[in-house]
Amino acid sequence: MCTNNKQYCREALHYIEKLTVPDGYIVEMCVIEDAACMTEGYQRAMMSSQAKYKIYLHQDVMIIEENFLQHLLDIFADKEVGMIGMIGSPEMPENSIMWYGERIGCIYSSSAYHMELYTAGEVMEPYQQVEAVDGLLIATQYDVPWREDLFRKWDFYDISQAFEFRKRGYQIVVPAMKKPWCIHDCGASDFQNYFEERKKFQKEYRGR
Repeated sequence: MCTNNKQYCREALHYIEKLTVPDGYIVEMCVIEDAACMTEGYQRAMMSSQAKYKIYLHQDVMIIEENFLQHLLDIFADKEVGMIGMIGSPEMPENSIMWYGERIGCIYSSSAYHMELYTAGEVMEPYQQVEAVDGLLIATQYDVPWREDLFRKWDFYDISQAFEFRKRGYQIVVPAMKKPWCIHDCGASDFQNYFEERKKFQKEYRGR
């Protein structure tokens, strides 16, 4: 987790501590407080841990499904699955803006005023393959370098990582959930650098 807000961080860690840990496993938490950008912070975290399974999540994401870790292990039993997300795009739009196309998955979306169920789209059981996932939570069972050489802000770290996994032949999936496994206290998004980073993505991965 990359964080710049101690209160968010404490709350996210509180929920992680309440998760049921499957037999034979331990949970290690890595908090990066001085990340230059998301890719740099996640790359540093990845290199600091020998864990096979890693979960990269926003500081404002609370995992509320107690058996979350076991659900991930069940999916990762398929060695072709490299990445799991809560919201994903079965087919990324040509302009690489995820919300312009179909999305699947669900979360509880929270703000200062209310919390509501957000269902992007129904997922086929037990999980469905997608081209990319939203970076609010990304779980992996393989270590693939984050593109800190290219994305030096806080956007397109997630979609680029999905494309890097797919280049290596791994599947990216969104699980079917009877109810959301996470709360995302997201608030308003900051698009200050978004479209400049999109240009980099389009050039690198779309050839345009």
